[in-house]
Formats: sequence, C-alpha cells, structure tokens
Amino acid sequence: MIVEGALIDLEGTRRGYVRLKEGVVLETGSIGTDSTRGRERRVRGIVLPRAVNTHTHLGDAAFPREPPPGPVSRIVAPPNGIKFRILSERSPAEKRSAMRSSLRRMSAEGTGAVVDFREEGLAGARLLRSAARGTDVEVVLLGRPLTRPVDRRELSELLGVADGVGLSSAREEERSTRETIARACRARHKRYALHASEVVREPVEDYLRPRPDLLVHMLRATEEDLRIVAESGVPIAVCPRSNALFGLKPDLARLERLGATVLLGTDNAMFSAPSIFRELEFAYASQRLRRRPVSPTMLVRAAFLAPWVWLGRPERARISEENPHPPLVLRLPDEDPEYQVVTRAAEHLMIPAASGSRWTGPTDEE
Repeated sequence: MIVEGALIDLEGTRRGYVRLKEGVVLETGSIGTDSTRGRERRVRGIVLPRAVNTHTHLGDAAFPREPPPGPVSRIVAPPNGIKFRILSERSPAEKRSAMRSSLRRMSAEGTGAVVDFREEGLAGARLLRSAARGTDVEVVLLGRPLTRPVDRRELSELLGVADGVGLSSAREEERSTRETIARACRARHKRYALHASEVVREPVEDYLRPRPDLLVHMLRATEEDLRIVAESGVPIAVCPRSNALFGLKPDLARLERLGATVLLGTDNAMFSAPSIFRELEFAYASQRLRRRPVSPTMLVRAAFLAPWVWLGRPERARISEENPHPPLVLRLPDEDPEYQVVTRAAEHLMIPAASGSRWTGPTDEE
C-alpha cells in the first residue's frame, strides 16, 4: 500500500509518500517517486508515529461507575482516598481484567506505549505486567513501594519488576524517602517521577531535589516555577480532561510559551477513557474556550513525538525504513495536518492494514 499525503515525525511535517506492507515501512519519498509504478493501492492520508499516553493510573479502571463529587484529595490522595478504598475492595482478577481492557482500547486507537503510575506495591506491579501480556502496547511501569520508611528490600524487588517509581507528590513524602527512592532508581537505570503542585503550590526545590525524570500536572505552579522546570529540562505530563472534573486547568499556552517539554496523558481511568484522541481534542478546545489558544503542533509533539525522545527511543518517532514499528495512518485531509490530527482523529479513520493493526477485542482468556 502507498499512503500519499502528510508525514509528521521528528524530522518535521512534510508532503510525501510512505510505502507499507503489514505496517512495516518499506520506502518513503516525494509523491510520485515511489518504485511501484502504480502497481500498488494508493490512499490519501496522514502518517505519523504511534502515540504515547504519558500518564495513567490504569488500576482505577476497576471502578466502572461515576466517581462521587468532591475535592481531588478526597478521591485520589493516598492512603485514604476513595480510589484506594476501591482498589482494596476489588479482586486481583477484576483489576487485571479492567487494566487489560484499557490497554486494548489504547491499542485499537493507535497508542504504542503508556506510562502508568501503578499503586499497590510489588503485587500491583506484577498485576499490570500480567494484564499487559499479549497486548501490543508497551507498558512503562512506574510502581510505588508501600512501606514507610522505605524498606530497601521491598524497593529492590519492586524495581526488579517495574521501570521505575512514580510517587504521589513531594509534600506527601519525606525528603529522605524521595532521596532513597531516587538513588535506587538511578543505580538501577530506572525512572523516578512524581506529581507536583497539583492541588496546592509546592516549592520548586521540593520536587526538583532530587531531580526527577518526569513531573505530572504542575497546575498550581507559578510562572517562575514553570520557567525553572522548563530550563531544567524535566518534562511535564499534563492531563486536561481529568483536571477539568475538579475545576483545574493546566495552562498549556504558558507551557508552550516558556518552551517546556510537555507530554500528554489521560490520568485516572476511573475518570476518563485512556484515549489520546479525546485528550488532544479536549486540550485544544478547552484552551480556545479560555482564549489562551495552544498550537496543534505543540499538542501533536506532546502526544506522538516528545514522549519517544523522553523514553530514549527517538527512532520510534521517525517514519523511516529503520523503524520496524508500524506507524499510525489516518484517512484525513493532508492540509494543515497537525490540526486535522488534533481535532478529528478517531479510531474509525485509522487504516488498519497500513498501521499493522490486529484484533484486540475480548478473548476466552477473560
């Protein structure tokens, strides 16, 4: 198959073609220069790398009803938030099934990887690994040790399963705890991340020392806080839909102006479906509603390009023969392609044969 139209990757946005077979890129180039001489099917569309959902709590998907109203702390703060009570009440089989369904939905919408903050210690990490088995979404698992003060044996066992640690926030953890965890992550070449300035402003030095690999939310941070973080090079994951449920608004326009590295996530699976397509559309529309527009280019980068660089996998953010992973192919107009992707992308517009997609629905296993 030949897809002619717009190509979006780390090399920029350009017109061209991609020749694909079962999702594998065979050749790329300028339109009209392919080697097939018209012998293969041609379609018009947009080709770009698969998305990365850079912040989720997939275990929360085990709660299928509308969450009760209330402040963020009442619902999600450890250890007594409603979500933690729900997690303790659900069986491992229920949580595994819910997480697996979420991963399959992400796969069906062209998500290539997810960064999950997985609670419940070593058992929780093992449960997500089990849920992800056989799916084609790469899971970057940031676990969370249970014992305080930190039990070094527990932390070591957790890091044997997880790709790092994702903490709730700096103000909810002692400095010594954060330092111990960060050192252990560095020694094992794992990632250390935490939520920051979500409900109240936290001093910037509290969450930048020790230096994290990723910060989440930063809703209450001042412009000076954001400038310092931007200059430090630490990425910020934003989740506009879940924030909106509590009247909170990430200032994406300010982040773009300051040159921060922004990544996009969908947050708690009890609030929002883990759909990057929905997150992109809401992020764009909500900023326009506030009369603080953000560029589609910035949002496309936050979902499809910058996360792969952060993961140390820049090759996955390129459309080339050297990248063995299937790209995302959307049957959309190729004029103003970033805008098309941000506002109009949907699962039914994906071209499965070109994207290498396969059935990810229920199986007898579940």
